[in-house]
Amino acid sequence: MKQLFSEITPYIREMADLSTRNNHIQPNMYLEHKVYRGLRDLDGNGVVTGLTEVSRIKAKDVDATGASVPCEGQLYYRGVNVRDLVKGFLPYDRFGFEEAVYLLLFSQLPTQEQLRQFTHELSEYRSLPNSFVRDMILKAPGKDMMNILSRSVLALYAYDDNPDDISIPNVLRQCIQLISVFPLLSVYSYQSYRHYHQSKSLFIHLPKPEYSTAENLLHLLREDGAFSKLEAKILDLALVLHAEHGGGNNSTFTTHVVSSSGTDTYSAVAAALGSLKGPRHGGANIKVVQMFDDMKCSVDIHDRDAIRGYLSRLLDGEAFDRAGLIYGFGHAVYSLSDPRADILMECAQSLSEEKGFQEEYQLYCTVAEIAPEVIAQKRKIYKGVSANVDFYSGLIYRMLDLPCELFTPLFAVARIAGWSAHRIEEIQNAGKIIRPAYISVKPEQPYVAWEDRP
Repeated sequence: MKQLFSEITPYIREMADLSTRNNHIQPNMYLEHKVYRGLRDLDGNGVVTGLTEVSRIKAKDVDATGASVPCEGQLYYRGVNVRDLVKGFLPYDRFGFEEAVYLLLFSQLPTQEQLRQFTHELSEYRSLPNSFVRDMILKAPGKDMMNILSRSVLALYAYDDNPDDISIPNVLRQCIQLISVFPLLSVYSYQSYRHYHQSKSLFIHLPKPEYSTAENLLHLLREDGAFSKLEAKILDLALVLHAEHGGGNNSTFTTHVVSSSGTDTYSAVAAALGSLKGPRHGGANIKVVQMFDDMKCSVDIHDRDAIRGYLSRLLDGEAFDRAGLIYGFGHAVYSLSDPRADILMECAQSLSEEKGFQEEYQLYCTVAEIAPEVIAQKRKIYKGVSANVDFYSGLIYRMLDLPCELFTPLFAVARIAGWSAHRIEEIQNAGKIIRPAYISVKPEQPYVAWEDRP
C-alpha cells in the first residue's frame, strides 16, 4: 500500500538508526585535526574567509599594552556608524530604511534628490506580475512563511526575461526589484496562511506608492490599513537595524558562497532565505517572546527574586523549552553591548506608552538587568554578555501587533538589502568559487563482492 507523503515508516526509522550507528565522528576529533567548527576559533573569533566593504562589526579595542579588550559594540554600514545613521533620520519627520538601502548598495549617503529618485524607483518596482499572487501564493498556501517566500522568489525567475545574466546592471535591477517586493510576498503569504489554515477572512491590499517600506508593511497587514506615525517609525527603525550585519553571518555567507558559483540572483537569495529560516539564525526573537509568555505564566513578574529564580531555572534546563538558554542574550561577536539592542531599547519605551505595554516593557528592562548576572554565575564566560537585537525586536513586534509567523520574514524584508550588497560585491570582485576543505576521517575498507556480503 502506498504510504502517506510525510509518514516516517518503520523502514525509514530502521535505516536512520543505521546511519546514526555508522557515524563515528567524535567532538574531540575536531580538536585533534585543528578544525574550527562553525568557522570560529577556540576564542570565538571568526575564521577570516574574505574581504568586504559593506559593513563592519566592532566589539573589541586595543588597550595601552596592545592587548585586545572588549568594548561597547559598534556597527558600521559602508563605514558609517549605524548610531549616527539613526540619529540622522529618527528625530526628524522622515524614514530611514530607504536611505540605509541606498548606502549599502552604493557605498555613499544619498543627496536629497538621489534619495527621492531611488525611493521612486523602489515604489515603481513594488508590484508583482499579473496573477502571481493568485497562482503562486493563494493557490498553494503553506504553514511556513519563509518557505512560501523562498518558493515565490524562485518562481519570479520564470517571469524574468534575463534571469541568468549576472552583469552588474542586471543583478542590481533584480536586487532592487526583490527589495521592493519582499514586503508584498511576506504579507500576502501570511494572509494566505491566515485564510486557508486559520479560517480567517482574506483581504489583499495593494501597496501605496507614497508610502515608505515600513508604512506599506503595516498598510498591507492590517484590514483597515491604519497605523500611527510612531508605529511606522519604530518598524522603519527595526528594518534599518536588521538590514545588514557583516559578511560572516550565516545567511550572508551563504549568499557569498552561492554567488561565487555564478548562479542567478533568485537562486542565491532563495539559499539565503533557507539559511535565515533556521532557528539558530533568524528565529530567535520568536523564542524571546515565547519565553516571556512562559515567564508571565510561571512567576510573579513584579518580584525580582522570582524573576531571578526563573532565569536560573532556564539555564539549568528546568523551565520553558528546557534548552538551557536565556533567549535574547549573548552574541557570536558582541560582548559588552549590541548597538542594535541599545537603539531599540531606547525607542521601545515610547512605543510601550502609546500601546499600553508599560508593564511588559518594565519586565524586559528587569530581565535585561538581571540576566547577565545569572549567566555569569551559571556559565563560564570569556567575554561580556548582554541583550542582543532579538531581545527587543520581539517586544517591538509584539507591541506592533505583528503575528509571530511574520517575525522571520520581516528579518528577510530588511536583510535582503545586505544580501544584495554582498552578492554584487562578490560578483564585482570576480573571486574564485568558494570551496573549503574537509578532512576525511573514514578509514579505507575493501570492496566486498556482492555474493560474499553477509
